[in-house]
Amino acid sequence: MKNILIINAHQFYKDYSEGKLNTTLVDIAKDEFESKGYTVKTTVLDNGYDINEEIEKHVWADIIITQAPVYWFSTPWTHKKYIDDIFTNALSQEKLILDDGRSRTDPSKQYGTGGKMQGKKFMLSLTWNAPAESFNDDKQVLYEGKSVDDAFISITTNYKFCGSEILPSFSCYNVVKDPDIENDILKYKAHIKAL
Repeated sequence: MKNILIINAHQFYKDYSEGKLNTTLVDIAKDEFESKGYTVKTTVLDNGYDINEEIEKHVWADIIITQAPVYWFSTPWTHKKYIDDIFTNALSQEKLILDDGRSRTDPSKQYGTGGKMQGKKFMLSLTWNAPAESFNDDKQVLYEGKSVDDAFISITTNYKFCGSEILPSFSCYNVVKDPDIENDILKYKAHIKAL
């Protein structure tokens, strides 16, 4: 039996970004995992959250997925606040992390090895206005050959710092100017089945 936490990090903007695609992707992931017999819990950041309850969900989960739109090249600010709230409080409670891993008595211990989330996995699923060809191509002006995973290292490193394995991300591209939602859904289901 696996425990799955899916965080819907969409931030509502009336007439611009209402969150339908992100909610659809959360529902698809939930259905796919439940069809395998997994237990799924969800958090919708726009609905608010209890910090201690979210820490316990992270302790409980085997796989954590953040579903988010990309706003100005990151997840919405409400997601960053959530991360700060959860992990700062988890550090003081020594639930997800003990410290940064270093030791004054053992200089071989590296920064980023004090986490307690070993055995857990983290994945980002993102919705972009950017087209897929913006990534992994040295000729592209903005990302200059970087991947989506490179672009989101600030999010994934937080979970890696706490001991989680980072899974390859999933992206729906060009969702504003040239969406292909039907194919994106098929690709997402295949991505989830491979986890």
